Amino acid sequence: MAEIRKYPVIRHLRSDPTMHALHYRRGELVRSGRGLAFWFRPLASGVAEVPVDDRELPYLFRGRSADFQELTVQGTMTYRVTEPETLADRIDFAVDLDSGRWARTPLEQVAGLMTQLAQQFVWDYLTSTQLREILTDGVDQIRTRIREGLEGEAAVTDLGLEVAAVRVAAIQPEAEVERALQTPTRETIQQRADQATFERRALAVEKERAIAENELDNRIELTRREEALVAQEGQNGRQRAAEASAAQRIEAEGEADRLRLTAAARAEELEQVEGARVAAERERTGIYRDIEPAIVMALAANQLAGKLRTIEHLNISPDMLTPLLATLAKAGTRRLDEPKKG
Repeated sequence: MAEIRKYPVIRHLRSDPTMHALHYRRGELVRSGRGLAFWFRPLASGVAEVPVDDRELPYLFRGRSADFQELTVQGTMTYRVTEPETLADRIDFAVDLDSGRWARTPLEQVAGLMTQLAQQFVWDYLTSTQLREILTDGVDQIRTRIREGLEGEAAVTDLGLEVAAVRVAAIQPEAEVERALQTPTRETIQQRADQATFERRALAVEKERAIAENELDNRIELTRREEALVAQEGQNGRQRAAEASAAQRIEAEGEADRLRLTAAARAEELEQVEGARVAAERERTGIYRDIEPAIVMALAANQLAGKLRTIEHLNISPDMLTPLLATLAKAGTRRLDEPKKG
């Protein structure tokens, strides 16, 4: 929108850089350019202002496909003015010299023209194409048809307009048709989901079975090892008992051998001692065998007297004294005879 300052007999206009201003005086174009600022007399001047920046034009078309299905095409076109003077000659972009606003609605006229032309191109494509093909390839096809159609349309080029971009946001059939089209895909997806669920459950069951088998194998292995452990412990116990018994037997045999050796040594010692004693006794007895009984009796009495400390009473009977006296007499007579023999 142009900015106009009012003075008593003259006015000043300043336009934006994105606006192309055209100053007419008495029907003749005297100034033309972007972002102009100039003085003019309102009674003899006319001003037009054409936007030269990119303009977004949304569209919404309804049509029917070749198989009689209703469709809605939604998107946006971007256009720009390449020849503002030509467009100003064809469409009224005159500015109110008091407010600086357009006196008419020129952009609505341009938008209506562009929308109607684009709609015609879209309808031509929809009516010759099946619904499934439209939903599959329609976005690219519609975008190409609108752009190429507007670029080749004389009504657009004659106005000094240029299409900068075309975008298709959505192509939608009716809700019931869309649901019907979505049903097979949904069923397929659901079947795949169910299949995945079944496979996951089967895999889980298989893993659980493998886990159960592994646990059972572990229990069997533990039982087998426990059995081997018990058998080994029993064998170790028997071996320990056998070794203990053998050790006890060896100890007993050693003790018996020791006792036997001790007994044999003692027996040998006793045998030697007793043999010596017997030999001594035998020798002593042999000595006594050659001595007269009276001497033996005397020796016995002497030994007896040596062992007796006190003799309180001594009884000598005639039976004991008579043989003793007779023996003594014989001994005395023998001694008396011995010198004579010599």
